[in-house]
Amino acid sequence: MANESVIYDKKDGIATITLNRPAKRNAINLGMRNEIMAALRDAGDDDSVRAVILTGGTEVFCSGVDLTDTPPVTLWQKVSPKRTYQYYYLVEDMGKPVIAAIAGYCLAGGLELACTCDIRIAADNALLGDAHAKAGVFPGGGSTQRLPRLVGIAKAKELIFSGEPISAAEAERIGLVNKVVPTASLLAEARKLAELYKSRPPLVIKLAKAAINDGMQMPMAQGLDYETKCQAIVHTTEDYKEAMTAFKEKRKPVFKGQ
Repeated sequence: MANESVIYDKKDGIATITLNRPAKRNAINLGMRNEIMAALRDAGDDDSVRAVILTGGTEVFCSGVDLTDTPPVTLWQKVSPKRTYQYYYLVEDMGKPVIAAIAGYCLAGGLELACTCDIRIAADNALLGDAHAKAGVFPGGGSTQRLPRLVGIAKAKELIFSGEPISAAEAERIGLVNKVVPTASLLAEARKLAELYKSRPPLVIKLAKAAINDGMQMPMAQGLDYETKCQAIVHTTEDYKEAMTAFKEKRKPVFKGQ
């Protein structure tokens, strides 16, 4: 399925969402935002999809919001991030692993989008930065909240205050990305990870993602209680029975998401 600003593909249980405004460095305008949300909803609702790759290809991930083509918003929308930045929450709330495959510029709203993903792989040509202060605007898509949780408060302040980008190698060093790979193999590496994740039991992945994301907002004791409840749910599933049976029979389990 190809749209004007997003290329959306589903193959063998993996959905790939490719931002496709190369002339604008994949800056997000209203049309692209709507197409991203449509693709995310479809991937989230399709039980055959086990993992999602979000990318801009091998030249640029996303340079942020297109400041020359943004829709007028009311004050209510501005103070309601789940309305204005709904696509960020669709990534986080999707009960499937979402892998960001990042090349070239990953700036401002593009970095905020990448930070919502579960795994970030960077090409060696990637440059990642918050960039809002450099442009004279305030981040509204989660930089001040998600970035400190990923890289720590001091490093997040450094990135946000300066607005300057960092290299892929530095992003890996501070934990902003999981790994750096040669640009030419970026999408293949993302696909390899997606293939691995799709082989795991879907409900385990879904609940693990929820337990981690939600648990980060909880005191430790409450988070541990949440984890125990998730474990109890998994133990009632057909996939859990299949895992135990396969272990006894010394064979590879076949998970159906049930």
